[in-house]
Amino acid sequence: MQRPLDEAITARLQELDARGLRRTLLPLGLDEPGRAALDGRSYLDFGSNDYLALASAPLEWESLATIPTGARASRLVTGNLSPHMAAERALAELVGLPSALLFTSGYATNVGALPALVGPGDHVFSDELNHASLIDGCRLSRAHIHRFPHNDLQALELALAAAPPSGHRLVVTEAVFSMEGDRAPLEQLRALTERHGAWLMVDEAHSVGVLGRRGRGLCHEAGVTPEVLIGTLGKAFGAMGAFVAGSSRLRELLFHRARSVVFSTGISPLMAEIVSRRTLQVLEADEARAHQAALATQLATGLQRLGLEVRGTGPIVTAVFGTPQGAVEAETRLREAGILARAIRPPTVPEGTSRVRLVPTAAHSSADIDRLLGAIA
Repeated sequence: MQRPLDEAITARLQELDARGLRRTLLPLGLDEPGRAALDGRSYLDFGSNDYLALASAPLEWESLATIPTGARASRLVTGNLSPHMAAERALAELVGLPSALLFTSGYATNVGALPALVGPGDHVFSDELNHASLIDGCRLSRAHIHRFPHNDLQALELALAAAPPSGHRLVVTEAVFSMEGDRAPLEQLRALTERHGAWLMVDEAHSVGVLGRRGRGLCHEAGVTPEVLIGTLGKAFGAMGAFVAGSSRLRELLFHRARSVVFSTGISPLMAEIVSRRTLQVLEADEARAHQAALATQLATGLQRLGLEVRGTGPIVTAVFGTPQGAVEAETRLREAGILARAIRPPTVPEGTSRVRLVPTAAHSSADIDRLLGAIA
């Protein structure tokens, strides 16, 4: 006889406990940029992705008072409003591509875009450390998936050469990998895809806004034009949502075929207007970008001096502790020192590489990095 649902859930949670993988939500309160409030105490926050400290940047709210909070319908019905289109034009111009289409989140973007582009009979070549949203988008496409070792160009070329010639081919990568903090070799990937007749899809979630000249991202900096570029707005932009950029034909295909657009209420027009304003702020944020990069370098150098295994140099830096228990203890010790940074454990990262992911923001100071390093020491 089947067990009651809560009893079955309890057994699963106990299993996670035994493996050191049970997670908790922190009931955080609002605080000043670079900090978070928890249980009446203010902590240095090194766990956010608010790279440019724009999430708390002031806006002229009076000028936003007449903009609706809700789109009221799907974009394809009556939910396609002028703030959406203005934000899409601004984002396309930022990354130097002809068109863009807004989605409600980065996850919705990838699980919508990939099945719209490829399907049964096609071939997707995906870096093994790609984000879960890219992995799930590949699976939902029902294309044949070829996973290649992380940033291994030789393995990718062999896979492209060995794949059947029929069907479309799509190579999928992040620009900055969200948990490793390292970067994809974009120029070499572009050369490979051109040589083997494949399309290139680059997820710039952790690079657009914070890296590249004026925050235009790593593709723009490298002179690489992917067929599909993904950007998110909840990180460097301090807002919410995400977008796909590419040709005008790509945009049109997505609002026909991307189910997470077709069957979803449009992103809030108020948020779309905020995105337009944030895009202007991102373009003018060179000082904040340089400061964040300097702090990330200071942190990575300091961690290496402490003898830790360090991955990433910016904007993300990770200190690897190996076991889930080791990473959780590091998180606990840091919290006792007044610092918030979360342990990242399987299945988010591979077994044996549990870590604490550390993100300096433009709101932090060099003294804050020294305090963090002192606590880790």
